[in-house]
Amino acid sequence: MILLGPGTSVTHDVFRLTASHGTALIAIGEDGVRMYSAQPLGPDWSALARKQTALWADNESRLYIARDMYARRMGEIYPNEEIAVLRGMEGARARETYFLMARKYGIPWKGRIYDRKNPEGTDIPNQALNHAATVAYAAASIAVAATRTIPQIGFIHEDSGQAFVLDIADLFRDTFTLPVAFGASKEYFREQSVSIERQVRKFAGVTLKRRKIIPKMIDVIKELLEDGA
Repeated sequence: MILLGPGTSVTHDVFRLTASHGTALIAIGEDGVRMYSAQPLGPDWSALARKQTALWADNESRLYIARDMYARRMGEIYPNEEIAVLRGMEGARARETYFLMARKYGIPWKGRIYDRKNPEGTDIPNQALNHAATVAYAAASIAVAATRTIPQIGFIHEDSGQAFVLDIADLFRDTFTLPVAFGASKEYFREQSVSIERQVRKFAGVTLKRRKIIPKMIDVIKELLEDGA
């Protein structure tokens, strides 16, 4: 896989050579905070996609993967709980995590507020969370493209055309999305020299590289699908 950052130019020969060697070309934003396109690989790279499809098609294995994802998110295993129950438990835990993270960074917190029609119309911490979630989504998109898994086939998310991407991004909410959002908010309140979006992208770019988030996402995808087989 080759990641192409801003300012990159690619010739026809590059596409020909990478395609013949099964190498993906992925156009990304600065420091990997956005993904704009991915060149499909050939059928020789479909092993994980076949596993993903087989696991999703079987009700028992699909539930197993979903529970595994919740276990990774909550740090505890609940082998007998239904998905609806786990979703409610995770939602309550998420609200507590937001509060604790805001207190850790010294950020005023009034609760999670998201207006899909006007995402910029809320307070700074919530705007930061929206921008950080977008970066996490981009990173997960790169990981899904790199593993040649199928974005539409999710195990927790179901209705989105990027359901599996959302599944993977959510696994890194506590370790990436929230620290980036609240860390950027703290810096914004201290300086206010750039927009909160730019501050988040700066924090996110550094964190993606320093903590090797995308390689970790790739490893998690492989673990989930191979362990569930």
